[in-house]
Amino acid sequence: MENLELTDKGRVFLDEWLSHTPFIEAHTSGSTGKPKTIRLPKNDMRVSARATNRFFGINAESLLVCPLSADYIAGKMMIVRAVEAGCRLIMVEPTNHLESILPRIIADYGTVSLLPLVPSQCESFINLKIDGSVRNVIVGGAPVSPETESRLADFDCAIWATYGMTETCSHVAVRPMGSQIYQGMPGVTFSADSQEKLKISAPAYSFGRLLTNDIVEIVDSRHFRWLGRADNVVNSGGIKIFPEELERQLAGLIPFQFYFKGEPDEKWGSRLVLVIQCDESETDRIAEICRTNLPYYSIPKEIRCVPDIPKTSNGKIRRI
Repeated sequence: MENLELTDKGRVFLDEWLSHTPFIEAHTSGSTGKPKTIRLPKNDMRVSARATNRFFGINAESLLVCPLSADYIAGKMMIVRAVEAGCRLIMVEPTNHLESILPRIIADYGTVSLLPLVPSQCESFINLKIDGSVRNVIVGGAPVSPETESRLADFDCAIWATYGMTETCSHVAVRPMGSQIYQGMPGVTFSADSQEKLKISAPAYSFGRLLTNDIVEIVDSRHFRWLGRADNVVNSGGIKIFPEELERQLAGLIPFQFYFKGEPDEKWGSRLVLVIQCDESETDRIAEICRTNLPYYSIPKEIRCVPDIPKTSNGKIRRI
């Protein structure tokens, strides 16, 4: 384990990982409900780590850098990947100022094989302009804005958005920034049920098969396009409206935090509401942006201004 340079929390996790306990306790994000503690079998985490290492070509000669907390599954899994590959891992305290740590690490150790980021760290990475010294970046925790994704897609290195959840031990699929199509990790395939919810088939994991609450468009057994959460779909007059799709369309046009939601409506069954963190004086301007850029059936019936929109610790909007 001499190749592991860990934070205090990273060392605590490593001790837990090396113990005889067959599981690890982890916490869900709480973006769709109250956060909960779950037990992840260590063997599932090994399977996940080996699949990621295989996909990204990580071996004993690789260098991993982790500016994420070992409190969460993303940080824990970077340690497991390094242990499984027998490679060097440098873990640092979480920071949005990568300029203070990444150039030094590259100067001392060379090219980084895998760097995980959350969206708030992407701007710092872009500004560093050192993409040639990092082979692969994975971005998770929450979606990035369309503008940020466009800039990340232009990098020489491979930058990937991830799909997964705590229950699957981090990601089970990734997509290149600039593409909407997710590709499964080795050993993972996909299908959809009658309600178009994503079904994950992963025989090497203890869960084997997992029905998610995500609405998808299946391309083939290894690829899918994510449309949104089933909990969030608004069925208004028989038309399915996906709030996440609308949010992506307006992300570069509305300069405030916002999200769409459905509420009961006597006439239409559900009506679309835009919840936005701004002053009510902005309502007319926001309404015009919606009318200009959204299909008629997707124009919100109400714009609700609020002083604050709650978020999880990793930046996801809590849709409450």
